[in-house]
Amino acid sequence: MNLLDGKVAVITGGSRGLGLAMARAFVREGAAVVIASRSAEAVHRAVEALKASGGKAAGVACDVSNPEQVQGLAELALRVFGGLDTWVNNAGVAGPYGPTLATDPAAFVRVIETNIVGTYNGSRTAMLHFLAQGHGKLINLLGRGYNEPVPLQNAYASSKAWIHSFTLALAKETRSSGVGVFLLAPGMLVTDLLTDVEVVEGYEYRLKVMGTIMRMWARPPEEAAEKAVWIASPATDGKTGRVVKMVSLGSLLGGALREGLRRLAGQASPPSVNLRVVPAVKPESGT
Repeated sequence: MNLLDGKVAVITGGSRGLGLAMARAFVREGAAVVIASRSAEAVHRAVEALKASGGKAAGVACDVSNPEQVQGLAELALRVFGGLDTWVNNAGVAGPYGPTLATDPAAFVRVIETNIVGTYNGSRTAMLHFLAQGHGKLINLLGRGYNEPVPLQNAYASSKAWIHSFTLALAKETRSSGVGVFLLAPGMLVTDLLTDVEVVEGYEYRLKVMGTIMRMWARPPEEAAEKAVWIASPATDGKTGRVVKMVSLGSLLGGALREGLRRLAGQASPPSVNLRVVPAVKPESGT
């Protein structure tokens, strides 16, 4: 369909999961993509696969908490493809599942640095370029917790609440600029973020039902990637400040109903979730 023919997009966290699904969808629709992740090897593999499919792609290892490295992504897009039209701040980490005070402070801070500081760095870099040229689209990613507190996932949930507030404020500040600022709330997706989970020791039992929850409500990342294409397309021109949600009450009820029918039919067990147990921090030690 070539909805994005001639466009250039930067996608952080683009070497796997939702980021890679978005990169595939973007190149299929005619866009050139620049992807980034912390692993140079993973970026290389993803770029080669995108090129092998006939797409235009480049990439580089990038720590999104480092503003100079993020600026390098924009410079790479301009140098290799001659433009920059869409920026997707997709890079994110969940952190360990467990109580805030039992979580290693370093792990908590890593979530903040990646999800909050990374989104800020990407948004600032993209918006400075978009505002100067008078057009462009910024897409920031939401997740569980953006609209309510989530105990035992405080770092991740709080970061998504921050992204929600920050992005909508940015949209209001730039409403008359011709630049589009959007939030994508894809809901639960079958990616490593969901299937490979760190959990604080002693809280593994809380995640025993995770496989069943995934089977009820998790979607393939390709569905969210299609929605990102739609946001980046002319369909949303002039519609800045939108929160694009992929989960509704109907979809939740439908997932629960299908799970009930599967159980009645004695169908296959839920998908497995890999739990990686990490030590609890002892409050009395302060470490």
